Amino acid sequence: MKVLVAMSGGVDSSVAAALMREEGHDVIGVTLKLWSGPNGEAPTAGCCTVSDAEDARRVAAQLDIPYYVLDYTEEFRDGVVDRFVRDYGSGRTPNPCIECNRTVKFDRLLGSMAGFDTEVLVTGHHARNHLVGGSWCLLRGQDRAKDQSYVLSMLTQDELSRVMLPVGELTKAEVRSVAADMGLRTAAKPESMDICFVGQRDYRGFLRAAAPEVFEPGPMVGTDGVELSRHDGIAGFTIGQRRGLGMAFGEPRFVVGIDPRSSTVVVGRRDELAVGGAMLSQLTWSAGHPVSGRVVAQYRAHGDPVEATIHGNRLLFTDRQEAVAPGQTVALYDDNRVLGGALVAETFV
Repeated sequence: MKVLVAMSGGVDSSVAAALMREEGHDVIGVTLKLWSGPNGEAPTAGCCTVSDAEDARRVAAQLDIPYYVLDYTEEFRDGVVDRFVRDYGSGRTPNPCIECNRTVKFDRLLGSMAGFDTEVLVTGHHARNHLVGGSWCLLRGQDRAKDQSYVLSMLTQDELSRVMLPVGELTKAEVRSVAADMGLRTAAKPESMDICFVGQRDYRGFLRAAAPEVFEPGPMVGTDGVELSRHDGIAGFTIGQRRGLGMAFGEPRFVVGIDPRSSTVVVGRRDELAVGGAMLSQLTWSAGHPVSGRVVAQYRAHGDPVEATIHGNRLLFTDRQEAVAPGQTVALYDDNRVLGGALVAETFV
């Protein structure tokens, strides 16, 4: 096949490209330019730095495959960064990496395959994609500690039919071993955990610099409605937050609610963080059809899966869960298979 490999400059995508080349496929490597600062400067942290692109270019040269850089900075700013700002300004907790996958990486790359005359998009995600009985099954990666199926839970059957995930069959240690055996320069490269446009600073620092208008002062109240203090903007708070509340309490207090209409932050005890379920929006069924009944839900990228039931867009947890925030992604599973994904629209007790 002729395949398009998304190369981030990390070891996983490097090995994905190398495995495709080793199997005899006609491979083209691409790196996405997604973010630049106010003066056009590239990020210094995250997944899209100049050094990352240089690592990808050198691996492509070593593999003797064509290599291109695609500029999607405008699409990234519109679909990811601006949404990140809006979400925090409205009291939501976004996951920009998932939104990047949804609106830029997979959407744009799958759309660009025809221009490269390629049949399949290959990425270095730790997840597996198998055709079973005529349907595509998105499965957790072989290495559960590195599993990335959560961030792919928005993929549809049509998209899965055009995607290959070769490193999902390997553990991270095996990926690094393959890279070392092949002499790839990324074999020992550490993973980046930073949001590319935020970098190593706190996300609140980014918001204050990029969109100071989202910081509108308001009251901080207890669950009884009594005002305790004032804050300088709900964008600086997330559900479950304990530190940085701006005042001391006699016992631990957490952000248990955010009301964007009145710019109110509600704090309470840990037991007041627990919710019984969530109403979902933007449901995507990776399995190809809606599911009703028992599922396993995961609402953080590295969180533990929990038992739940779903009917329509109503998700009910078997046991009450803490710190579930509007804006978070929920991935739904049947054992290791991804059934679909959605955003938390609101929670209920």
